[in-house]
Amino acid sequence: MTILTHTLLATLCCGYLAQASSQIPLIFPASDDIDHVAPWSHHEIYQQHSPNFEFKRNITRVAIIGAGVGGLISYREFKKAGYEVRLFERDSVPGGNWRYTEESFPSTPYPPVPLEVADYTPSFPPKGAAYPYEETYGTGDSGPNLDERIRDHRAPKPVWATLVSNAPSIMQQVTELPWPVGTAWELLHSKLGAYLRAFASFHGANSNDENPEVSYSTRVEQVKKIEDGEGKPEDVGRWRLTLKELRREREELTARWWTEDFDAVVVATGRYNAPSIPSIPGLESWAARWSNNIWHSRQYRRPELFANKTVLVIGAATSGMEIARDLAPHAKSIYTSSKTGSPWLAAFYNRVPRNVTLVPEIESFLPPSTAESHCAQGSIKLANGTVFSGIDHVIFATGYHYTFPFLSQYHDASLRANETAKGRQPIVTDGTHLRSLYLDLFYIEEPTLAFINMNTGMQSFTYAEYLAVAAAKVWKGDAHIPAEKEMWARYWDRVQKAGGHKKGLQILGTKGTEEYIRYFVAWLNAAPGRTVDLPPAIATQSAHYYGLARFGFDPTSGAGAPVSGEFLPPRAVAWDTSEQTAERKRPWAGDLAVLLDSW
Repeated sequence: MTILTHTLLATLCCGYLAQASSQIPLIFPASDDIDHVAPWSHHEIYQQHSPNFEFKRNITRVAIIGAGVGGLISYREFKKAGYEVRLFERDSVPGGNWRYTEESFPSTPYPPVPLEVADYTPSFPPKGAAYPYEETYGTGDSGPNLDERIRDHRAPKPVWATLVSNAPSIMQQVTELPWPVGTAWELLHSKLGAYLRAFASFHGANSNDENPEVSYSTRVEQVKKIEDGEGKPEDVGRWRLTLKELRREREELTARWWTEDFDAVVVATGRYNAPSIPSIPGLESWAARWSNNIWHSRQYRRPELFANKTVLVIGAATSGMEIARDLAPHAKSIYTSSKTGSPWLAAFYNRVPRNVTLVPEIESFLPPSTAESHCAQGSIKLANGTVFSGIDHVIFATGYHYTFPFLSQYHDASLRANETAKGRQPIVTDGTHLRSLYLDLFYIEEPTLAFINMNTGMQSFTYAEYLAVAAAKVWKGDAHIPAEKEMWARYWDRVQKAGGHKKGLQILGTKGTEEYIRYFVAWLNAAPGRTVDLPPAIATQSAHYYGLARFGFDPTSGAGAPVSGEFLPPRAVAWDTSEQTAERKRPWAGDLAVLLDSW
């Protein structure tokens, strides 16, 4: 740890620990201060001037999909509220993305597969088979081996061996289970994974608790409304989940499918399931020729594989920069490409070793000739006209798309930015954003479907609590949401202020997160039952100092990164700023949102 880091942390401890119990002031913005992320519309907070949404049935039985931090907090809240709850997790243990394994995906398809199957292709019994249904696979069977079947079912997480948290531990904790005094701010993934398993155990939801309400190694294959003729008349309109569990006994693997019905469904499957790789001319021919040399960051685990190699990392947000740092002691040289010339890239040089060179975006991968047998012989053209070769491996750290394979009926890739469907409105279109959600939580056309932690630019350990409490109170009838017409009006008002349906629609950032939390606190605490608190001020203050220690500037301040010419190292001359596009010249608004994986 550097002297700067020690000094900054000591300053925080001396000046702010006494304020640990203080709260962010509950100050409601004036009407002319509300920006595009504000969750309210028509400048109202407490009073609903339109009729409330009326649910068609009492909601008593709830399914939660995913046992990461959002799913576990939801499980706690719905149990506290008295619901009958079932929690489904495709992996064998809780923890979501914080569950590390050496196993990774062997490849990332390019061109990309359709979004609705980009995470996995749902699997069903033979047509006409009755539920429950079982199949057994042996070691000598054709098709994928047993380990591959389990891997594809549970999905390895996008975590590498040395990954650490990019936010201080005080921001990555559940309010009822704070880290012990003296816990380091920067935590290895294994510590966060163990923390979430402990939280699950605290609520009897760990994989070794033998809780009949919780099903691990169980993937949700489909979520659909029960139609007339598909069950008892009183079940029409409920949600039917088709589920698939894998159980291994030595040299046999048994797959079991069954269905369960629910009044409401919580989707807490995270945002990092479908890799996003940009469309770049020539990349398809490179992927066809050298697929083993072209990765997505979700495949990366350890740097030793790249010893003495030249690596091109495409994407300079969190994953791109941290993977470059991880590779630096082992690789011969590293190039990191980003399509933006935003000034914050200069500040990230504070974390980039000397054998990493920042270069502009990739214009094209030149088609390989028949004589070029290795990736290093291929040529790459940059946006500034530079053509170079000698790249042994390409790693795309270009983020992820939203996808819900079990909700394929709410995917519609045919819609363009601001087009609407003629009938049912989709939730996923091109994967860069989510649609048709009120507060980014309730699906407007059927608010018994809720989504937890689908925003970016916020801290999921903290934010999930407000969302889960909101869903539990609304479905119980303690809190209310507007009628569908009014929800759509507020939704379109927000979309318009955000500039339309586009990438980043779900970004909250520091200011937006605080505004949403204040709204949830005011709304939920005015209703009967469970109350919620604002985060302690020290959480926000810790983010400030963590940014200073980690990056040399505060990415939450809005002040931006230092951009003087003296700050830019000589390696930055690869950037040709003489002909930057308008997008590249846009001012940078410092915020946690810049830490997202995006390209």
